[in-house]
Amino acid sequence: MEVILILIGASLMVAGGFLIAYLWAVKTGQFKDKYTPSVRILFDDKK
Repeated sequence: MEVILILIGASLMVAGGFLIAYLWAVKTGQFKDKYTPSVRILFDDKK
């Protein structure tokens, strides 16, 4: 029974870490540019 409590605590910490990472990405503007990735392949030069 103690193992379940440890696993719940660990999963909540992992979920909290992902939530913090997501909020940081939104705050720093990681999701602002929606247009460029869709057309980047069209203008990719072969070297």
